[in-house]
Amino acid sequence: MAFEGFEERDKDRFGIEKLEGSVEQIVFCNDDNGYTVCDMALDDDIVTVCGIMPMLCEGDRLCVYGKWVHSAKYGRQFSVEQYERVMPADVASMLRYLSSRAIKGIGPKTAVKIIEEFGEDSFDVIENHPEWLANIKGISTKVALAASESFKEQAGIRSAMMFFREYFGAATTVRIYKKWGSSSVDIAKKNPYRLCNEIEGIGFERADALACSLGLQNDNFDRIMSGLSYVLIKSASNNGHVCLPREKLCEAGAQLLEVSSDETDRAISELIRMGRFKYVMNGEAQMIYLSEAYDEEKYIAEKLLLLDKMCATVDVLDIDRFIEREEAKAGIEYASLQKQAISDALRYGVMVLTGGPGTGKTTVVRALIHIFDSMGYEIALAAPTGRAAKRMSEATAMEAKTIHRLLEMSYDLDGRSVFNRNEFDLLDEQIIIVDEASMIDSSLMCALLKAIKPGARMIIIGDSDQLPSVGAGNVLRDIIESGRFATVRLCEIFRQAQESLIITNAHAINRGEMPTLSAKDKDFFFLRRERDRDIAATVVDLCQNRLPRAYGDMARNGLQVICASRKGEAGTENLNVLLQQALNPRERGKSEHTFRDRIFREGDRVMQTRNNYDISWKREYDGKEGCGIFNGDIGIIEDIEVAEREMTVLFDDRRVIYDFSLLEDLEHAYAITVHKSQGSEYPMVVIPVCTAAQMLHTRNLFYTAVTRAQSMVILVGREDIIKEMVENNRRSMRYTGLCQRLGGE
Repeated sequence: MAFEGFEERDKDRFGIEKLEGSVEQIVFCNDDNGYTVCDMALDDDIVTVCGIMPMLCEGDRLCVYGKWVHSAKYGRQFSVEQYERVMPADVASMLRYLSSRAIKGIGPKTAVKIIEEFGEDSFDVIENHPEWLANIKGISTKVALAASESFKEQAGIRSAMMFFREYFGAATTVRIYKKWGSSSVDIAKKNPYRLCNEIEGIGFERADALACSLGLQNDNFDRIMSGLSYVLIKSASNNGHVCLPREKLCEAGAQLLEVSSDETDRAISELIRMGRFKYVMNGEAQMIYLSEAYDEEKYIAEKLLLLDKMCATVDVLDIDRFIEREEAKAGIEYASLQKQAISDALRYGVMVLTGGPGTGKTTVVRALIHIFDSMGYEIALAAPTGRAAKRMSEATAMEAKTIHRLLEMSYDLDGRSVFNRNEFDLLDEQIIIVDEASMIDSSLMCALLKAIKPGARMIIIGDSDQLPSVGAGNVLRDIIESGRFATVRLCEIFRQAQESLIITNAHAINRGEMPTLSAKDKDFFFLRRERDRDIAATVVDLCQNRLPRAYGDMARNGLQVICASRKGEAGTENLNVLLQQALNPRERGKSEHTFRDRIFREGDRVMQTRNNYDISWKREYDGKEGCGIFNGDIGIIEDIEVAEREMTVLFDDRRVIYDFSLLEDLEHAYAITVHKSQGSEYPMVVIPVCTAAQMLHTRNLFYTAVTRAQSMVILVGREDIIKEMVENNRRSMRYTGLCQRLGGE
């Protein structure tokens, strides 16, 4: 019999086998993701079975589909890819199930009595007529009722697993059942859209697919309201919008849901009445927010204005004296704009420092650290990513933390991230210096500001010409354009930086000028290729042959391919496949594991795609242990143990063991997008310049890519596309209200 897409022929094609037996013993179970190891009794043998099988009980009868694997540590195991529970149908199996203590209050002796009394009707009696059990000597009414409830709960678990598995998978089903218990199926059938509103990780599309299978009509009001929330959520994640004009939201919702604009408009009014949506007027346009986004933006504006107002100022004479002292200590003379930046940071509660590479932002930060330290202030340095925080630490010789770590992020019982430093437990530091602020979205800025005590100073540093944050908002640019805060834009390129063609070309690009492409024996090169296929082939050849031969370890260990797009022949998806084949091909003895559409192989270069503050690491050279791997961290896969479902990744000097359930947080990193490279720098950068979506052929994206390189940039592709990007100063417009709230409009 086929199961979940597995046919008999699949055994030969994929090595898929079927086993049927009963659970003898639960060896291990991860309650969070349902990964279970158990001993399963077959007709004439006991085998170890492992895989995602949540909420198993000893005595459960299973049909499992998977492959045999060998563990050096545990020996031969059956790795489960799909499974189903089979309720015992004969008296002997029923007795075994009841004797396993899977049902509360029923042990081996009681099980025998029940089976002797009711035979094949035992399960029906336990579920529907528990009072009959009380007629058996030794079973009280209380025990009988408890056993019935326990049996119904097990039935509810089985029902939930069978009902939800097709749509959401085992791990998500576990979360659903933990939330709603035995009522899960009934709740979902009544209103499937509660799933996307109340269960973490379930989006509207999957809830809508379930609703469609249940026969719900397009014009169901719950569907329309959930769909409109989904439009706002997607516009935030895909386009960075904090809000949308009511007309656009109506139209987008109507198109998605295949209903009329009148119906979506009525639903918007109801969502506003319920408090799930909020709005502000921008001229004649009504801007619609999710209530959480509205509250975040409002708080950002109010707190920034408060910090700027409450800060104690420093006497001008003292400022001059501080600057002179730092110049003497450093043996340099600050440029006039650098002096202005230092002065403004000492005079105002909120100061913004912006400028491109080589303009001396780090010099200003070092001076401010020394000055504030001499004044007795506690200082916190922070950045939005782990790599940006690391670079900030190296540049200032002072520890910098990610904003998430500074705020002591943890997870609540539902697995949602929370910050332990907030308005109820403020940061101790009086000076907060934040770097790479262009990457900070509205939610993160709101969380940071909530934790800053009134009277503290906030110094915001970033290059406003780089790409905006991946998340919703355009915080840095909105703050600058509001005109409400002291802002210094450094523009002078210092002599040492002028020697770098990377820096001078970056500034040329930012001015809308073509970079120098013909220089020889410098750090910026252009290889002309016309076809995307040839561009991809050249990138592979550079990484595999030419650059390692010419530059040795710097190319082998410090090279990064950065692409505008994920798609296309020279996009990250295809290049990662090609580069993996070229740089780390399949070899006998080299372990690998397929996860969804990715093949992870020992020796692969991989990137962490979200902040994980709980995962533990051990440092290679001194054995020190700690926690936390961050979005953008790049490492090498050292070891894959398929049987143990574990992968070991080395991030610089930190060794991390990933359970296979965490592999969704990893992707190959031979090639990464410009957006993923933000906040990071690499010794050598190769940039394919090829056809991509028009929205990606922009000056600020090109500028961001070039500024990721420390020692060398190699452009591979078409000069006409370089020209197109340089000339295209169009920035993706984001609907936000922060500038307006700050009084800038």
